[in-house]
Amino acid sequence: MSAPSTEESVRTVRYGLIGAGHMAREHVRNLALIPGSQIVAVSDPEQSSLDKTRDQIGYGVESFTSHKELLEHATVDALVIASPNDTHMEILKDIFSSGRELAVLVEKPVCTTEKDAAELESLAASYPAPVWVAMEYRYMPPVQELIQAVHNGRLGRPVMLSITEHRFPFLEKVGDWNRFNERTGGTLVEKCCHFFDLMRLILQDEPTRIYASGGSDVNHLDEKYQGRTPDIIDNAFVIVDFQSGKRAMLDLSLFAEGSKFQERISIIGDEAKIECLIPVAASHWIEGDEHEAVVEFSPRSPLGPESHEVPVDEAVLAAGAHHGSTYYEHLGFRKAILGEGPVEVTIADGVQSVRMGLAAERSIAEGRPIELANAKAAVAG
Repeated sequence: MSAPSTEESVRTVRYGLIGAGHMAREHVRNLALIPGSQIVAVSDPEQSSLDKTRDQIGYGVESFTSHKELLEHATVDALVIASPNDTHMEILKDIFSSGRELAVLVEKPVCTTEKDAAELESLAASYPAPVWVAMEYRYMPPVQELIQAVHNGRLGRPVMLSITEHRFPFLEKVGDWNRFNERTGGTLVEKCCHFFDLMRLILQDEPTRIYASGGSDVNHLDEKYQGRTPDIIDNAFVIVDFQSGKRAMLDLSLFAEGSKFQERISIIGDEAKIECLIPVAASHWIEGDEHEAVVEFSPRSPLGPESHEVPVDEAVLAAGAHHGSTYYEHLGFRKAILGEGPVEVTIADGVQSVRMGLAAERSIAEGRPIELANAKAAVAG
């Protein structure tokens, strides 16, 4: 991958990457597709990760072993935080107190505890530059079509929303950080904050109660890390009640890698239903057997579903494992950096999705519904 070329009329945005692992390299590949994007610095305490990411970038960048060194020495306009979940809070606090007004894209989950969620909302309120929480699933083209159908009134009044994700187990990460709740926030925070964010965005509503049932039934049972067995769950059902009476459900399995379609999202209104099926990324599927997402609209009257494929540019698909969404997310983030558009996924959105995940994890642990006291966050969209 060569250094991105920019035309004279395209302003160059200089990015610093904090974290140089698997997701950071997805950001590298997507930024390479966007004119005016230049990664100039990378930080990570793991040398092997730094080496892989520098090789992926393909041109000279500064490298640092800590984000503090990058903040002190690198000349950047924006930061992308793609480090382990439990490091996000410390990094954000250091950015907010650095005296530099840098735009920030922080990977989900934005934090992992209720205490950090409350503190983060307060700290972010006075930070003058854009802070965007990376909720990639919002930007998948088939999901965008569903969102627009609901918000344009095509379903009438939305009543029920269900999200199914049946996929492969969690990948191996440096230091095995994603095997324990204390570092991830729990599977329903780490993986599923995406889906809780979608529920709020699609329904334009806030959660009031969450009930979940889940367990650790198949994956990681024979793994040991310094004598400890992973405690993350690998499957769950979650039901969410919203202020208006709307309801949403999540069906999650991380031992279903035989599924051709990884996600199914279905929204039912009083006049029609719409759903989409999103295929597993080609990198996790049978070589040469790629397929498109499908959207189906089903009115109550007259009967007759309408179904079509939603194509995504091949280069955009190849740049990541999130069905093109990281690319489209970066287009929006770039506009926010340049003052040409709003922050579409705010700290408030990120924090609320974490609170929903934490409530779901607590519901499983305690075997009861959890009431959400904080249901006042504004839904960006």
